[in-house]
Amino acid sequence: MNLQQTLELQVKAAIKALFQAELQSVEFQATRKEFTGDITIVVFPMLRVVKGNPVVIGEQVGQYLLDNVDDVLGFNVVKGFLNIEISDRYYHSFFQSINNTLNYGFLEANDDKAVMVEYSSPNTNKPLHLGHVRNVLLGYSVAEIIKASGKKVYKTQIINDRGIHICKSMLAWQRFGNEETPESTGLKGDKLVGNYYVKFDKAYKIEIAQLIAQGLSEDEAKKKAPILLAAQEMLIKWEAGDEAVVSLWKEMNGWVYKGFEETYKNIGVDFDKYYYESDTYLLGKEFVSEGLKTGVFIQKEDGSVWCDLTDDGLDEKIVLRSDGTAVYMTQDIGTAIQRIKDYPDVGGMVYTVGNEQDYHFKVLFLILKKLGFDWAKHLFHLSYGMVDLPSGKMKSREGIVVDADDLIQEMADTAEEISKELGKLEDYSEDEKKALYKTIGLGALKYYILKVDPKKRILFDPKESIDFQGNTGPFIQYTYARIQSILRKADVSRNLSLNTADLILHEKEKQLLKQLENFPEIIQNAAAQHSPALIANYTYDLVKDFNSFYQNVSILGADSALEKAFRVALSQTVGQTIKNAFKMLGIEVPERM
Repeated sequence: MNLQQTLELQVKAAIKALFQAELQSVEFQATRKEFTGDITIVVFPMLRVVKGNPVVIGEQVGQYLLDNVDDVLGFNVVKGFLNIEISDRYYHSFFQSINNTLNYGFLEANDDKAVMVEYSSPNTNKPLHLGHVRNVLLGYSVAEIIKASGKKVYKTQIINDRGIHICKSMLAWQRFGNEETPESTGLKGDKLVGNYYVKFDKAYKIEIAQLIAQGLSEDEAKKKAPILLAAQEMLIKWEAGDEAVVSLWKEMNGWVYKGFEETYKNIGVDFDKYYYESDTYLLGKEFVSEGLKTGVFIQKEDGSVWCDLTDDGLDEKIVLRSDGTAVYMTQDIGTAIQRIKDYPDVGGMVYTVGNEQDYHFKVLFLILKKLGFDWAKHLFHLSYGMVDLPSGKMKSREGIVVDADDLIQEMADTAEEISKELGKLEDYSEDEKKALYKTIGLGALKYYILKVDPKKRILFDPKESIDFQGNTGPFIQYTYARIQSILRKADVSRNLSLNTADLILHEKEKQLLKQLENFPEIIQNAAAQHSPALIANYTYDLVKDFNSFYQNVSILGADSALEKAFRVALSQTVGQTIKNAFKMLGIEVPERM
């Protein structure tokens, strides 16, 4: 039980003993710097169950804590805030409990039910771009945070490998490709296929202009452009199993999958299971039939099948067209059910999908509940905002995108420029430098994206993200490397048993210990809220506190061997906590910078 939990129990006991009232929860906050104290209890919420002057109530509760909690040394009340002073003994005891604990804050899987996290889920007609990068980083990080919080996690994606958009790339390759391949061009397969998606759009626009010049309206021209009609015909052939079309589809998708794998490896993310839309798009039809029998769905006169959600504040949603073909909703119903069949221990799922799909997931989750699936209560849409560039919005059809591979390389190049200006890598080999530049560049990219609340839109500026000062990945990585340098110079055994109970804590040491104590709770909150931003900004606060400690307290020049050993061990624990936090964000930390 940590300090806050202990105090919460005692405050509730105080309210019961002093006022014969039941307090449901206690609100805490950090003590403001101008006041004396280590933790502050907010009195105002107590007025819901206790009538009286908040200052008087605070004084009475403070005295109760002083009388009943050994580690409470004193208190003061400022208006409705009860500031509590905690003994050094408590913090020494806390440090002893975590010293040399490599996975401090992490819990082993302690629940029979696993969580499945879906992310990436790209189309196979273009390479991954900056928008996908936010999706991938968010999904991967949320999976790692949930895992650290004590749950088993499966990482998955569904690849959108069918539909008109795929046929557009295929048709353009047939017409303009001259049989070129990734091998013959030296291009990654996803980039090559993406180029033909852009070529299709250019040819399509030319044909539209020609038809308009012949007297058609713009809407008519868009529908009657010969190249679009040819793509639609190709899709019909694919769905009918045409051998030549399916063969080309398999070949070009194979190029794309290989390219995706290279990008995922480059970014540093992985998956446990892949699902493909070409396999799953019919999956939901049998459950629609079951739902018709139980009244979840209704069939209209034209044969189409709908789910009426008007009583739930939504609208009617089609799940089967009049010709019996499936829509996206049907597929998603089937895929969710199939995942539970594949992984029976899954008790909930997290879908990492942009906020333009908010309504879709409200409907999906509601339909699954109506179909009677208990696990549907534990579905979550990790909805995130788009990523903008200083130059404006990206457009895949026109080729105005920031390619993920190019972005990673740009980040490494920018990290190289800045690192050379700092001039601290003289003794590194070229390979070591190259690896470090990538670690810094990727760390900057991931941190910049993950430190922002997922719901917020991001304006991404690569140069701003690679700054060795402020709330950035490189600033935190540099602090970690500084700690490792201290440890190399310290010559103190990692497993040294420290009896520090008699040491008087410096205020900067105490602040670090307070921050460290918050780490397990931050992990649990981040898992519950599906928010890597909580982990990122906690890490920044920890690093700021360490740098203040480093600047104000002598570590290697401490007055006694015990004091030196304690400060080195404290630094080591801070370093390990930074490493653990960044692991959940998918960011590596360099031993030297």
